[in-house]
Amino acid sequence: MNDLNNHTRLPDPPEPRAIDAPEFHNRVDDMIAECGGNPDSYDGSLIRDQILNALKLITDKRGTGELKLLTTTLKELRYAYNVFARHEDSHKISIFGSARTQPGHPDYESARKFSKLMAEAGWAVITGAGDGIMKAGHEGPGRDASFGLAIRLPFETTANEFIKGDSKLINFRYFFTRKLIFVSQSEAVACYPGGFGTQDEAFEALTLTQTGKGALLPILMLEGKGGDYWKHWDKYVRKSLLERGMISEEDLNLYCLPESEEEAVEHVVRFYRNYHSSRYVRNDFIIRIKHKLTDEQMDQINSEFSGLVKEGSIVQRGAYDEEKKHRDLTRITFTHTRYHIARLRMLIDRINEFAPAPSPAAP
Repeated sequence: MNDLNNHTRLPDPPEPRAIDAPEFHNRVDDMIAECGGNPDSYDGSLIRDQILNALKLITDKRGTGELKLLTTTLKELRYAYNVFARHEDSHKISIFGSARTQPGHPDYESARKFSKLMAEAGWAVITGAGDGIMKAGHEGPGRDASFGLAIRLPFETTANEFIKGDSKLINFRYFFTRKLIFVSQSEAVACYPGGFGTQDEAFEALTLTQTGKGALLPILMLEGKGGDYWKHWDKYVRKSLLERGMISEEDLNLYCLPESEEEAVEHVVRFYRNYHSSRYVRNDFIIRIKHKLTDEQMDQINSEFSGLVKEGSIVQRGAYDEEKKHRDLTRITFTHTRYHIARLRMLIDRINEFAPAPSPAAP
């Protein structure tokens, strides 16, 4: 049919909304400034977007259920970030596992011992606030070195005795906000045997690391002496995922099955022997390190990990202009292909294997 003869009526253009008008944005900016923010800064623009998107829910005619979900999500995350901001200096490890594991069970005793050893190494523990592995994860380090992320469930209504009433106990309505805090606030993850929830949390950590959406960190699969839970799981991963091409061989490096609690602690501590943190600046991947590498060590890295580089080479340098944090640390940087994320983990392992470069002799 000729389009000129098609008299189908086009939909009316949307009515202009006051919220889209520049003068409306100016009023929002005034509120930001009144609260002590700078509306001309990048952070100020993010706050403006939050306010405007909240108001657009009115003109979008969203229902009460959707409004409640969005409001609760923002409130939960804001409160959780505030709690963790008061403890930024401490290293933190998240521990997942079954709420049904009883004291005296090998898994419970292992979790209690492991969390105690981590606290002795200077780390705090993040786990749920219920019983089982969560309770063991708080009992080991004690209240001062524990964070509790509780979830409101019909059959899990109170926090365990080791975290109940503590200022570091946070209550969540939604699993997805709770999981976000688990993975965003920890520098390592330890998984003990558990049910659907534990498997969900374990695969969430692995997926975020594998896809580059989460930080590179140690992921440990732990259990009590004589257990075979993770050995069966590892066989499943290799048989059903690796052999069928669902994952790559290098993805097996994303997790570790330690033989003991002491080995698990050593694995975590070794990961941060020289590695500090990482991030992207535009297309460049940046690894912050505590000790500068030698020219020979850099040559070895370039030879072994050239496949990660899209163009140029892996270099050692200072902070980028865009970076605000840890500007005193040396950087290992390169333009990343954005593929083979698991090999980034292998690169970090190699960096940690190198002995720190000797300090210059005093004059």
